[in-house]
Amino acid sequence: MNHQADKVPPARPHQKLTEDGRRMREVLSYSRRGSRFTPTQQEAWDAHASRWVIPDEDVDQPGFDLAERFGRTAPLVVEIGCGVGEATGVLAAARPEQNVLALEVWRPGVAASLAEVATAGAENVRFCSVDAVWSLEHLVAPGGLEELWTFFPDPWPKARHHKRRLVQPDFAALVASRLRPGGVWRLATDWAPYAEHMVATLDAEPALEGGRVERWADRPVTKFERKGLAVDREITDLLYRRV
Repeated sequence: MNHQADKVPPARPHQKLTEDGRRMREVLSYSRRGSRFTPTQQEAWDAHASRWVIPDEDVDQPGFDLAERFGRTAPLVVEIGCGVGEATGVLAAARPEQNVLALEVWRPGVAASLAEVATAGAENVRFCSVDAVWSLEHLVAPGGLEELWTFFPDPWPKARHHKRRLVQPDFAALVASRLRPGGVWRLATDWAPYAEHMVATLDAEPALEGGRVERWADRPVTKFERKGLAVDREITDLLYRRV
């Protein structure tokens, strides 16, 4: 679909407009980095993207159906910020009965993740680079989410950037609405102040219950976790369940 300036633009992320029709600056939980692939990433993209990557513009098509992109109806797991796919491939391969949607805006990360998924033999993963908040709101039906994984999201440590943190009250309410009753939200961070913020935010959401837990044994140790451990940061795992 070709979105020209004189046509209605896609609602990604939300594209709020001022009264005079100008686009308002969005507060996002991420910043888009460079898009240049290494030769290895390009090779993985060429080999697997046509099967496993959902083009951004496809989600704007009328009647877009996420299940069709997996070729089946199955319990849905969403991972926000898969990075280079170190956890994605391993976790998805261990759950062949589930559809895993990995959301990542950094295209070289998606390319690297394709290689990880292929190595793990996880045919049940699809990738998309559309904003995660928008994707949960528009692509996942209420009660249609089995699990959400949010591992090492950007902590935005500076006070003036705290508004950009992904875990906020409105997002917690959205996640709760998308999880099925009993569905699980797993989180991990190596930034103690963000961990406290996460706990306070999720404890305040009445549709969720949970808190700090032991490290999830199934989750592979990623480069983000290794970096945190290398500078003696405490890794916090959280698990919240939809009541």
